[in-house]
Amino acid sequence: MIPHNRPTIGIEEKEAASRVLDSNYLSQDKEVVSFENEFCKFLGLPNEHAVAVGSGTAALFLSLWVLNSSGKRIAFPSYVCSAVRNAVGMVGGGKIFVDNKKESPNLNIESIKSKDVDIAIIPHMFGIPSEINNQEFKTIEDCAQSLGAKINEKYVGTLGDVGTFSFYATKLMTTAGQGGMFVSKNKELVDKVRDYREFDYRDDNKLRFNFQMTEIQAAVGREQLKKLPSFLDKREQIFQKYKNSGIKLLDVDSKNSKIVPVRYRAIMITEEPQQIIKSLESVGVKAVIPIEDWELLAKHESLPNSVELSKKTVSLPIYPTLTGKEIDIILSAIT
Repeated sequence: MIPHNRPTIGIEEKEAASRVLDSNYLSQDKEVVSFENEFCKFLGLPNEHAVAVGSGTAALFLSLWVLNSSGKRIAFPSYVCSAVRNAVGMVGGGKIFVDNKKESPNLNIESIKSKDVDIAIIPHMFGIPSEINNQEFKTIEDCAQSLGAKINEKYVGTLGDVGTFSFYATKLMTTAGQGGMFVSKNKELVDKVRDYREFDYRDDNKLRFNFQMTEIQAAVGREQLKKLPSFLDKREQIFQKYKNSGIKLLDVDSKNSKIVPVRYRAIMITEEPQQIIKSLESVGVKAVIPIEDWELLAKHESLPNSVELSKKTVSLPIYPTLTGKEIDIILSAIT
């Protein structure tokens, strides 16, 4: 079976994990600090402007918490992972659901401007950046699927007030299965999040929580971050091979040179998604509907573009270890 997802783990990650195990320092320590600063360097941020945490969902929660979101009106798309809704619910925010742009996985930012919104969570879905202009409301960039994507030569995650990243096993890079990162240009916000994460041995009676990343996670993440450019290059090659075969894929407008996507997903647009999935399954290939209609986070009738996209898309395998032979099998089954 050719799986839909497959993490790319090499000897370097195994040696990094062994290095930590041999050191006897397993909980948050020097590896985490190094990973945070190396991540800042990748994004073009100063040192100490990133906070490593246990998951992408934790990073989302902390973003909402540090922006004082409790009781605020928070806009986010229906066409997104349920982690966004869960984080908003946990922080006590008011939910304002927004539809996608037509034939786009990203929310319609213009429609937010017509609503009374305090904060907007703006995901860059499937590696396709969503443009962020000067807004009257606070913005949280959800970059779980878009690490390395750019707008106007600036990395996503550095455009809004804060940015969040996920290192789950299926993401563009992983920190041994789970993990996340909070970033911001605003050092005051970063310091508050870091203080919240340091939950133990404090004498001020403030409420905090253990969102820490382990040393093994950070050590693996450091090796994955070194390889990320090559991961993205390989994904781009596979995406273009799919596209050149005649498959219609979700993509940015080729005329918009200021937007540089990454290929977290190869999302095929088709009127017969179930037939495509069954055809691929018959030759041992796993493909999925990226977000099905029952997974949408709000009432369907008010979000027609989200519903339409959920009914005519298929996510094809795309990851660095996908071989040429496997790609040929996939293309043969589709064409």
